Amino acid sequence: MVAATALAAPLLVAVPAPASGAGERGGRFTVTPLTFTVRAGERRCAVDADLYRPRGVDRAHPAPAVLATHGFGGSKSDGATAALGRTMAQRGYVGLVYSGLGFGKSGCPISLDDPGIDGRAASGLVDFLAGERAADDGTRADFVVADAPGDPRVGMVGASYGGAIQLATAADDHRVDALVPLITWHDLGYSLNPNNAVEGTAAGREVPGAVKWQWMNGFYLMGEGQPLVAPNLDPSRINSLDCLHFVTRACELIRTLNSGRYPEGRTRRLLAYARSVSPASYLHRVEAPTLLVQGQADTLFNLNEAEATYRALKERGTTAKMIWQSWGHSGGMGGPAPGELDLGKGDLESTYVGRRVLAWFDRYLRHDESADTGPDFAYYRDWIKDPGRAYATASHVPAPGRELYLSGDGRLVGDRARVTPGSRTYRNRPLPTSHSESAAARMAGLPDLAPYDTKGTYLGWTTGPLRRSVDVVGVPEATLRVASPRAERAQGSADAADKLVLFAKLYDVAPDGAQTLVHRLVAPVRVPDVRETFTVRLPGIVHRYERGHRLRFVIAASDGAYGGNRGVKPVTVTSAPGDTGVLRLPVVPGASGGPDRT
Repeated sequence: MVAATALAAPLLVAVPAPASGAGERGGRFTVTPLTFTVRAGERRCAVDADLYRPRGVDRAHPAPAVLATHGFGGSKSDGATAALGRTMAQRGYVGLVYSGLGFGKSGCPISLDDPGIDGRAASGLVDFLAGERAADDGTRADFVVADAPGDPRVGMVGASYGGAIQLATAADDHRVDALVPLITWHDLGYSLNPNNAVEGTAAGREVPGAVKWQWMNGFYLMGEGQPLVAPNLDPSRINSLDCLHFVTRACELIRTLNSGRYPEGRTRRLLAYARSVSPASYLHRVEAPTLLVQGQADTLFNLNEAEATYRALKERGTTAKMIWQSWGHSGGMGGPAPGELDLGKGDLESTYVGRRVLAWFDRYLRHDESADTGPDFAYYRDWIKDPGRAYATASHVPAPGRELYLSGDGRLVGDRARVTPGSRTYRNRPLPTSHSESAAARMAGLPDLAPYDTKGTYLGWTTGPLRRSVDVVGVPEATLRVASPRAERAQGSADAADKLVLFAKLYDVAPDGAQTLVHRLVAPVRVPDVRETFTVRLPGIVHRYERGHRLRFVIAASDGAYGGNRGVKPVTVTSAPGDTGVLRLPVVPGASGGPDRT
């Protein structure tokens, strides 16, 4: 249970909110605990909240409001969440910070930020900020700026679980004026059971990937085990003896993914459920200007998730900008890098990301036309040691353009004519033979083994030493064709678990031979049809390959952090100049200064 609870460590720092406090500029605020009974789907749920009200804000002197909640497993009193309430009050905003359904002292089962349940509950809090309803003790808010009767000027901010709820709320409650979701998901089916071969397509939603069993079961245990750490829970949080604290379909999803058996009808239905509670299914209804912040060190919700949300919002015409920061769920256990946003401290003004968040609210909640909301896209470069110059900016996410070819002798070459004909084979074993991460160990602050691959269970292709540094910024892609007779014979099986699974990834190899798996990111693939060529979208990265280093592309048979193949399935990759695999990299011009444009 300790390891499971620690999975939320980047977002959960148990520091209680003070009863009142002094802002950096001498302003003061009060904190009032409130309870709301709200409609959430078919239930009525108690929501535990704290109201942060700046001194001097009243009916005659109203202020805009910011609504915030926490990461999975947390509550309104977590250090990062309470810090958001204090910071907003110090900036003159009315803050309303609450415990999400199924957490803290709030009622009802955990429903994974379902817009019809969690989103509707959050709308009940917007009603309070609009002055349309009172808290259970009769408290009313008549001190929030209104754009129209019943329409308060309100933004939302929060990370992870507290990020997706913003989009779920704004999809159907267009009174919300600004969103800042940090390190959250686009499609929960992809997050927990990724198939990078077909991400973003109809087939990708129907063909399961390789389950992230450590992440998924850590969160499941965290939710189901709450009575062990909080024995006096609201009775409304109990769903059934078979599924204590989650809604039933959430338990069904987790159990099916854990089973390793994916019959077509049941799997399709449950992956459709995962998508229905994800922004991917309702972004077309989101109108509020949205600043997305995603972590480059995040094996739970990788950069591809934010990129997909960003792209969908822009295509709809919604104002959206995106920042790729240094830390995420699986990085920064020693704390954010120097100069990076630290939610637990709540000091937004001293960091690039924090200043962007404050400017976003100043522009869309205060209607301050002079507030600079920054470029459409910014990304953190860990090879720049000056925090003031670490971010570079661009008008868009770079697309894959630099092509490298998989040669039959294991080289990765830049000219198709240099491909050497040849075939190589690997085979999986009954137990995992490659290691990328141990999410439970690392999030509990325990040592993790360095990534490795076992000889004979993977294939790699490596460039020569680079003549100059290469900056990769974006989502790499690989087009592959593999041969696996055993997988081909199982191609027509009604159970998708019989399809071939492999793992694609990029290493940085130093001159001394030491290799680094960038942020421990891998691309699990359940090959949709082993008889056909397929394309893999690897996790997005921001990484400099230094001069003299080599780039290595690997496909492996397994990974201990994920589910894998059923049975042994040897795989052969054949290369020829006119027919070989291709790796495409989003490369940008190198730069030593910053912020700069690419």
